[in-house]
Amino acid sequence: MSETNYNEDNIRSLDWKEHIRLRPGMYIGKLGDGSSFDDGVYILIKEVLDNCIDEFVMGHGKKVDVTINGPRVEVRDYGRGVPLGKVIDVVSKINTGAKYDSKAFKKSVGLNGVGTKAVNALSTYFKIESYRDGQMKRAEFDRGVLRKDLKLEKTDESNGTRVVFEPDEEMFKHFQYRDPHIERLLWNYCYLNTGLTIYYNGQKFHSKDGLLDLLKVKMDGEPLYPIIHLVGDDIEVALTHANHYGEEYYSFVNGQHTTQGGTHQGAFRESVAKVIKDYFKKDWEAGDVRTGIVAAIAVKVIEPVFESQTKTKLGSLEVEPGGQSMRSFVGDFLATKLNNFLHKNPEVSEVLQQRILNNERERKELSGIRKLARERAKKASLHNRKLRDCRIHLNDPKKDDRKEGTTLFITEGDSASGSITKSRDVNLQAVFSLKGKPLNCFGLTKKIVYENEEFNLVQAALNIEDGMEGLRYNRIVIATDADVDGMHIRLLLMTFFLQFFPDLVKNDHLYILQTPLFRVRNKKETIYCYSDEERLRAIMKLGKSAEITRFKGLGEISPDEFKHFIGEDIRLEPVMITQDASVQELLGFYMGKNTPERQDFIIENLKVEKDVVEERTEHPAKAIARKLAENEVEMDV
Repeated sequence: MSETNYNEDNIRSLDWKEHIRLRPGMYIGKLGDGSSFDDGVYILIKEVLDNCIDEFVMGHGKKVDVTINGPRVEVRDYGRGVPLGKVIDVVSKINTGAKYDSKAFKKSVGLNGVGTKAVNALSTYFKIESYRDGQMKRAEFDRGVLRKDLKLEKTDESNGTRVVFEPDEEMFKHFQYRDPHIERLLWNYCYLNTGLTIYYNGQKFHSKDGLLDLLKVKMDGEPLYPIIHLVGDDIEVALTHANHYGEEYYSFVNGQHTTQGGTHQGAFRESVAKVIKDYFKKDWEAGDVRTGIVAAIAVKVIEPVFESQTKTKLGSLEVEPGGQSMRSFVGDFLATKLNNFLHKNPEVSEVLQQRILNNERERKELSGIRKLARERAKKASLHNRKLRDCRIHLNDPKKDDRKEGTTLFITEGDSASGSITKSRDVNLQAVFSLKGKPLNCFGLTKKIVYENEEFNLVQAALNIEDGMEGLRYNRIVIATDADVDGMHIRLLLMTFFLQFFPDLVKNDHLYILQTPLFRVRNKKETIYCYSDEERLRAIMKLGKSAEITRFKGLGEISPDEFKHFIGEDIRLEPVMITQDASVQELLGFYMGKNTPERQDFIIENLKVEKDVVEERTEHPAKAIARKLAENEVEMDV
């Protein structure tokens, strides 16, 4: 073993911007390409917006303007404006800010002295302008380096701050902003700050009734009983039950959307079951009480402790240092408010009780089937090699944060499964191989999940039989061919998740793998192209004599090439449900009985490359329409 010299030359001191750029994950979590809600490009926007929200909470500025044009983001608030003599410091000196003064920002949402510095360091262009009492201060940066320090000048602008930035494409490769993710972020700010108005590219975001509005929008279909909305000091709750499986929660701390829950969400789940059981004086199982619940909880905490820099999971055991426990704080609130509500609204109590009894009856009916299904799943995983798991699970299956950074690819066919298996990162990436086309499960009950071998094994691989708490993978990626059969399998899998596990989709765990359609290469360079436009650009760059290969299926891509497509440069398309979308209506249209309107929609909207059409004797759109006519319950897209 060779010796490594260790002396003074090995010791380095990084300045603030070098450290952020070297270890961006410490400041904004994963980098990503914008496909996930928690990708770094959205965290950059959030860090700038958090400062605007803090101003609003302190009573200054009820409006925020957000403009996004391509990679450039502009955020303008109408608060007090950064003190003019500290404009450069607050965006370029680490641990500098007003949030250390607990009197000024008692329950802040922003990073203490870090947020805008991270945005600055990770942007190729960053500008800040502060307007205070008729004067303006402007500074411009490039990757954290000050380029322009302009003198104070007079202005007619209203007080406030404007920040403009462009994320560094060297850090955020192939990124693009997706409107559903932006809109979700802005709506959450408005739900948690009633009275605030945000304008995004001219669209208005405003909420009057907070979490009540949130649940009205998030609900898929009608609630079983009117949404219960409870408000107290530093806590707000909204809840109801719906006709679906699982539990659906939206939790927030100091305005931060804690997508992974935490102590406040855990306290709510425990307390809501206890209060309801105590009210009815029944010893029901907690799962029967909560199945079908849709709820939101927001709390305000002094000096919250999160389990990561991006604050997706609350770790605080107390509402303030040395104060009341989170468990008793949430529990006492529900014991009073929810109990009083149920006593005053017996019609709601009656509907709630019936839902719980239905849950209990269905659970008992399924108990025998579930036991047999678990045994089949265990045997299949041992002998059939349906699941090629990742080492983080095999080496430490009980680790609490095991799903962080892990991916499960669901593939069709042995060849595609083999290519991905040989190419994957064995530590974090797992592969599940489908056998044939899944069943169209639209309109079916959860009994089919246990009786159908493929669905049962997928559920077992993900460990979601008892809810999302046990989910073993952070990302579930559907990897199918881009032909008619592959698209059909993709849609059938999406239907399965939306029908039985909609919260898995709503919490941004489901993706579609994008693989290149073409390979263009000459003796010096190879370019992989994901569209006709990229193919044409590659030909222009490498010359018309370049060799062009069209990939017709995942199995045709060699393992060596596949490493490029599922590694750092992986391209994923998120499966997203927009604010105005109803899951059941969407599934009814695409997966229900065949209609002429649906056939017309497919033929008019299906996009295919010219090369694909030339290779086929029948146009794909017409092939799909023909298959629809042959099968009235399955939909090919």
